[in-house]
Amino acid sequence: MTDCIQNTLQTTARIPRSTYRLQMHQGFTFADAQAVLPYLQQLGIGDAYASPIFEARPGSMHGYDVTRHDRLNPELGGMPAFQPFAAALQAAGMGLLLDIVPNHMGVGNDSVWWQDVLENGRASRYSGYFDIDWTPLKQDMQHKLLLPILGNQYGVELEDGNIQVKFEDGQARIAYYDHLMPIAPRTFPTLFPPQRDAEVGGPPDFRALLDELAALPPHESTEEKAIALRRERLAVLKPRLHTALASPTLAPVLQKAAAAINGTKGAAPSFDALHALLDMQPYRLASWKTSSEQINYRRFFDVNDLVGLRMENPAVFAETHSLLRALLANRQITGLRIDHCDGMFNPRTYLVRLQELFVASQCCGPVAHDDATPSGVEQPVLDASGRVDWANARLPLYCVVEKILEPGEVLPRDWPVQGTSGYDFVHFATQLFIQPKNQKRFNTLYADILGERMQSEQVLYDSKRKIMESSLSSETHVLTNLLSQLAGADRRARDLTNTLLERVIRETIACFPIYRTYIDERGHYSDHDRETIEQAIQKARRRAPELDASAFDFLERVLLLGGRPGFEHDEEYNDAQLYFALKFQQLTGPVMAKSVEDTSFYVYNRFISSNEVGSSMEAFGIRPEVLHQANAERQRITPHTMLTTSTHDTKRSEDVRCRLNVLSEMPDEWASRIRQWQQLNARHKRSLSTGQLAPDANEEYLLYQTIVGVWPWQETGTDERGTLIKRLQDYMTKALSEAKVNLSWVTPNPEYTTAVTDFVSTILSRGDDGKETPFVTDLLDFLNPVRRFGAVNSLALLTLKATVPGVPDFYQGCDMWDLSLVDPDNRRPIDYQLRTRALADMLQSAADHGPAHVAADTLTTLEDGRAKLWAMHRVLAIRNEHLAVFEQGAYTPLSTTPAEKDENVFAYLRGDQVAVLLPRFSYRLAGDSAGLALGSAWDGITVTLPQDAASRWVNIFTGEELAAEGGKLALAEVFRSFPVAVLVRAS
Repeated sequence: MTDCIQNTLQTTARIPRSTYRLQMHQGFTFADAQAVLPYLQQLGIGDAYASPIFEARPGSMHGYDVTRHDRLNPELGGMPAFQPFAAALQAAGMGLLLDIVPNHMGVGNDSVWWQDVLENGRASRYSGYFDIDWTPLKQDMQHKLLLPILGNQYGVELEDGNIQVKFEDGQARIAYYDHLMPIAPRTFPTLFPPQRDAEVGGPPDFRALLDELAALPPHESTEEKAIALRRERLAVLKPRLHTALASPTLAPVLQKAAAAINGTKGAAPSFDALHALLDMQPYRLASWKTSSEQINYRRFFDVNDLVGLRMENPAVFAETHSLLRALLANRQITGLRIDHCDGMFNPRTYLVRLQELFVASQCCGPVAHDDATPSGVEQPVLDASGRVDWANARLPLYCVVEKILEPGEVLPRDWPVQGTSGYDFVHFATQLFIQPKNQKRFNTLYADILGERMQSEQVLYDSKRKIMESSLSSETHVLTNLLSQLAGADRRARDLTNTLLERVIRETIACFPIYRTYIDERGHYSDHDRETIEQAIQKARRRAPELDASAFDFLERVLLLGGRPGFEHDEEYNDAQLYFALKFQQLTGPVMAKSVEDTSFYVYNRFISSNEVGSSMEAFGIRPEVLHQANAERQRITPHTMLTTSTHDTKRSEDVRCRLNVLSEMPDEWASRIRQWQQLNARHKRSLSTGQLAPDANEEYLLYQTIVGVWPWQETGTDERGTLIKRLQDYMTKALSEAKVNLSWVTPNPEYTTAVTDFVSTILSRGDDGKETPFVTDLLDFLNPVRRFGAVNSLALLTLKATVPGVPDFYQGCDMWDLSLVDPDNRRPIDYQLRTRALADMLQSAADHGPAHVAADTLTTLEDGRAKLWAMHRVLAIRNEHLAVFEQGAYTPLSTTPAEKDENVFAYLRGDQVAVLLPRFSYRLAGDSAGLALGSAWDGITVTLPQDAASRWVNIFTGEELAAEGGKLALAEVFRSFPVAVLVRAS
């Protein structure tokens, strides 16, 4: 075993050449994925990249609500359909990168673990699997789990008869509409009180069973002996109870018992018995509105039915990764993408365990599995010491993490991963095509639209405060309770009140500059962690000078694990202090994510192309040297990190952003159109009963940018306009709710929402005579150049992603034009038959007439998206042919002559064999040019190659051969036939 371990550790992980993201759900199954593999292979894709595939809630469209980790999703076809899919991948030489969800789990009627916790409370085998606070501040919630599932107040729902006891399928449950909760076994006998035996009845052996259930140790017990005895007895009693409840002879008895306890609507006292039974359960039913303040389990952000897992518990890791281990052992999974790693208690420990799991899977041989838990779940130690220096080890498993890196932040160096899932690249790639010199003019325009100057930093601060006071207030209360206990044990801090401590926590998190720090369970933290905490505390002091400074001092001391002054070696206090610090950093991430991505991005609408996951709403373009430096750093530190430009999480697709970026080149034209559109559509706004106009100016500006971004290249039928309007209405409804300005998900305003969606329909719908509205007529005229030069940006972006250091990832459908908005819009079905035919036709045409013919042909019908498909195929082909160059070759920036044209071309050399030349700001460069190759616009502009570079090059898109005269390439020749260029040294 030791030799196998050492050999595995010496094996380099299988690095994908490229990945293609497939969104798996009941409408796109393993069989569907298998059917598109020939197309992906012909396109040049290296590995398929799947969204989560373990069993999720019925009807899930994304798979992030996993309910069982021990079997594959039956809606995808389960293991019987996965096996041929995996075999087809292996036959094609392709790998499978899998998105997994370790942070949380979907709960409900079908969740075995969750139902067991509801039935047995703290005594459940799984009570430690979920991140539950069993001792919250409220005394009436001790040893209980809050279930905020009711649509109204508990008493109202109870006395309306919406909460009922039901006997079916051999089980006794509490039913609330579609929600089913078990009845705790020890409380079950209360349904059949002895004084009602004559009325309810039941055989003597059933009464004996009830007596045995009543004698069970209580579910509140934390004593190991009592818990063990309870589980031992239940193993015998539950099958007997199930048999009894399923017996036809007992059916009349159960019917009478249900009728006796379920009460009569209109007679409040008749619900007393049911209320008493509910009060005895390990859970408490409550209105959904209580969740923000009283919920006592960690959630995925503020989603009540996605419950946090305690992945730091080795037993939880083992059980949730048993099937994954088998898939790794059989090489059916070749890499992993870790969802929401920042939500975990200690991400690094989890990532180390993943690498160890892979090593163990390889040393135990292939595993036969049939959707049952594979054998060998326990994780063996790797060597005699049980330790591996993962910070410097060769990683055997390809693994990337979903991680948002703020500007200047780097991935922790001791994480055993190849990099991130690519959101940091989204920022650089988007900003490269935004004209920075026009930032002030867009600031002015936005201020004119709003009638005031909105500050992005203040928007973010206010959003964080709002999130902590609403949807994540319960999590903030938990931290306050922990900090209060620490203060009470420290005589220098005991006078700090809970109110003060809570405000200090809120202010500090509101000023946190990054998603989280990474203090580990040993109490170790980096200099960057310390500086982050100190910076946040300092900023919070300035923002809240009215608060007692000593409270900030106390919080800083606790977060930096300073201990009690004079009692630095108090082990119990230090453990509690460390626990607080770990829980604190587990909250800063969700607060940042909800405040930035799901609030501020819908409030600060100056230029929405920048409002993207991984980017910053403050950003407005970067200088080329910034990206050159980032590319060089990536080559040096994380050469195999993923590079992405569209994902299931992005707020708008890459093609929408590329089109919007053209606006940054035309501030005067854009401002003129906006003012004209405001005037044209002013009469369609609605005055509400509150006196508001809907939509407001900020929402209207968001809408106009969105329309420009998603307007289709062509409309082929009458239904297409209706579909577009519905998509925009759904988007605006979501945007209004996320912004939390005029309404929110918690406080909906149907009148306001209707006014906005009607506005969308009115300004976009054709008249009965088929004529366009004045707005659409003007819009279409404006869109002509924006669409064309947005396409140039898209082709440049695609080429950039596929040729700079890193592993390029392509989101489903983005192989042709994809004008999608945030989910669920970006999960619409993809027409793979269209793509397969288009690619086959182009390859045949290239064989018959040459690549130059194909390239020219795709530009004549730009609207069909073949230009992007052709570019993707060609750049992947050259990447696969010269893989060593792209994975290991040097990255050398190239300069232009004259120097003032540097802003118009982004150029670099990979190794000494491949030169990449990409246009920037083509709209302004082209002037009145109608073509995409820009013709004479490039006259007199050259790119300088290193002296030792080849003199003759071949353009991969057109097949044209070019000469570098005196080490210089004339861009008029380079871009003569196609708007982007990748040149390979001629042999």
